[in-house]
Amino acid sequence: MSSGTPSRIRLALEYGVLFFGLPVVFVLDRFPLPLFPSLWLLAAGCLIWLLRSPEFSARRLWSLGSLNGHLLKALAPVVAGVPLILVATWVLLPERLFGFVRERPAMWALVMVLYPLLSVLPQGVVYRVFIFRRYRRLFPARGARIAASAAAFSAVHIVFENWIAPAFTLAGGALFAWTYDRSQSELPAAVQHALFGCTIFTVGLGWYFYAGAVR
Repeated sequence: MSSGTPSRIRLALEYGVLFFGLPVVFVLDRFPLPLFPSLWLLAAGCLIWLLRSPEFSARRLWSLGSLNGHLLKALAPVVAGVPLILVATWVLLPERLFGFVRERPAMWALVMVLYPLLSVLPQGVVYRVFIFRRYRRLFPARGARIAASAAAFSAVHIVFENWIAPAFTLAGGALFAWTYDRSQSELPAAVQHALFGCTIFTVGLGWYFYAGAVR
């Protein structure tokens, strides 16, 4: 191990603090910044680290060419999952079904546009690209990296103080990480993430996934 390479112990501590410690700090109302500015700041720091990595290619990461051969595979779980989310909402929470669309259509349309840009893209940088590359020595097996990504993605959603957000994002995080690992590009995973996220907001489950649900 070179002098500039962090030890596995240091990487484990860093991973634990960043992805499990910080969400707890948020829940305890001890973090000085709101959630989304904090996400953007973290994503900026992760992106700076990635850009300084000699093996990282930002052009390849978000290249439209990365969709070739991977787009249909990325869309298949969406086609299967969206009807399940719709039916589950209709059966379990019928009063919320399409509530956002019906009650605040202009805000819903704005979320459909801004959510992929302001939430999905920075989350992809942090919870997939950065984790896979930064902690490769800590999680050398493919399955371990996918699990580490999904666990961190789920853990940050405890800030919404309900069980639905972490549960949904644990499953989603595993799927998105698997797609990223298979394609070696964030774009197919981001497409999945955006489509599932927009579906959740549309059917009426978005209440569990934004800061307004915390208080």
